[in-house]
Amino acid sequence: MADLRGMLGELGFGDSRSLLQSGNLVFRYAGRDTGHIETRLEAATLERLGLKTTYFVRSAADWDDAVASNPFPQAAVDDPAHLVMMALRDSPPPEAVERLRSAIAGREVVEVIGRQAYLIYPDGIGTSKLTLNVVESKLGTRGTARNWNTVLKLQALAAEF
Repeated sequence: MADLRGMLGELGFGDSRSLLQSGNLVFRYAGRDTGHIETRLEAATLERLGLKTTYFVRSAADWDDAVASNPFPQAAVDDPAHLVMMALRDSPPPEAVERLRSAIAGREVVEVIGRQAYLIYPDGIGTSKLTLNVVESKLGTRGTARNWNTVLKLQALAAEF
């Protein structure tokens, strides 16, 4: 994470901070398209750190909107560890969301709003057959998921900027 924060500083993204050790970063930027930032970070990470990875960049306002758009507010209160928000690279079309719903074998529930998917794993995430690979393949886009507790911690960290 220290290498990643250092790289962000070298690229001109100020005040980078990390949450946990799983690649959650918050940093300052102004007037830049998030898609451009994702591409720039991916290229720099490959060049400087030798890692090929996908970035999912959201502004603080975007993150606030994603939190406010949670279609499962009661799950956020009752069982936030089993509520997941997945930041998606692209907004999937409705037919892709239906493909995903059709692939659910358990009690999981999913809603997709724009570039976010919201998933409830009532029986736990670790044993679910609704894995990241299944979600990505059915939606036709990349994603990264965080449980609701982490989503709120990232929101609070972004609010400090």
